[in-house]
Amino acid sequence: MKENKIAIRVDDLTVAYNYKPVLWDIDLKVPEGVMMAIVGPNGAGKSTLIKSILGIVKPIAGSVSVFEKPYKKQRKLVAYVPQKGSVDWDFPTTAKDVVLMGTYGHLGWVKRPGLKEKKAALEALEKVGMLPFKDRQISQLSGGQQQRVFLARALVQDASIYFMDEPFQGVDATTEIAIINILKELRKTGKTLIVVHHDLQTVPEYFDWVTFVNVKKIATGPVKDVFNDDNLTKTYGINYKVAVNK
Repeated sequence: MKENKIAIRVDDLTVAYNYKPVLWDIDLKVPEGVMMAIVGPNGAGKSTLIKSILGIVKPIAGSVSVFEKPYKKQRKLVAYVPQKGSVDWDFPTTAKDVVLMGTYGHLGWVKRPGLKEKKAALEALEKVGMLPFKDRQISQLSGGQQQRVFLARALVQDASIYFMDEPFQGVDATTEIAIINILKELRKTGKTLIVVHHDLQTVPEYFDWVTFVNVKKIATGPVKDVFNDDNLTKTYGINYKVAVNK
């Protein structure tokens, strides 16, 4: 049986804010083609983990590689959907323009998006059900609609690895189902998806891999192997029981 490539490798990663460790000595290997949830309590370092992989947060120790090369050399292979709260939704721009921004990584900042890029942006908006809102200002969209637009911006990058920081936060059930279906389609095409996620009940339904984090890495691996009461209790510090669909 052919072994999957390692999409993301993290070695001895430590991140601290004001000398207080937020992540401590993290080792992680994420195989290509999995959809992985990162779970843990508030303040556990989940968002910091993906931001440090992406170079947004600088670690005080450790290294990160994307397909065994430094992230800076592989940036075009990676797309990122940030947390909704970190985005300035009052910025005066339309849904279509937000999605077009996803093409800049390939074009560079000097070259303008052409017909090919504009067509790809419209197709991405259609895929997430937002084509009728393409000319709407993002500030006039609902929370779920804004999240769909940012997902479309990631899709138009045609990346190999997608990082998403709580993409289901503050969205309605219809939007959540639409997003997870798109993510599952991406996984079927061999893409790797790494998602900070807070709803433990949906982990077995949505994901095939999971990483437990609480400053340190508690466990990582296939959901069927590591998503259990023991690792939940170690991660959350209380006696946790979640119904797991085996």
